[in-house]
Amino acid sequence: MSEAVKNAQKRGQPIRNVSITDITMNYKQPPSAIVSILHRISGFVLFLFLPFLLYLFEQSIRSEISFAHFAGIVSHPFTKIVILGLSWGYLHHFCAGIRHLFMDNHMALDKDAAQRTARYVLVVSLVLTLLVALKLYGVI
Repeated sequence: MSEAVKNAQKRGQPIRNVSITDITMNYKQPPSAIVSILHRISGFVLFLFLPFLLYLFEQSIRSEISFAHFAGIVSHPFTKIVILGLSWGYLHHFCAGIRHLFMDNHMALDKDAAQRTARYVLVVSLVLTLLVALKLYGVI
């Protein structure tokens, strides 16, 4: 039994196990927790898709014919959604990584600054993803 559990029992606090459904349904996560979780998820997804992305890149630069074939694949709506999701993952991971670099240098460590910078990461990554979507769908 951990020291924290022993101390909680001495104070008469109820001890219970917390499941994943408790975390997702019953607890409101602060922005810094959301950014941290999404940073890990986006890094994992980018790692999984890296061989696929490298293959597509290699195919796109092989020849003019392979580039035309690649352009045809990218014009499919499902492919655009996948590209947009991967773009969000990259942009969020990049922005959250910059935030972590600042925090590693002892900047924005107090609670209010950490929550504020987490909100900035969420907003900036979503705005950049919106710009990618506009470009991807030919609006700009």
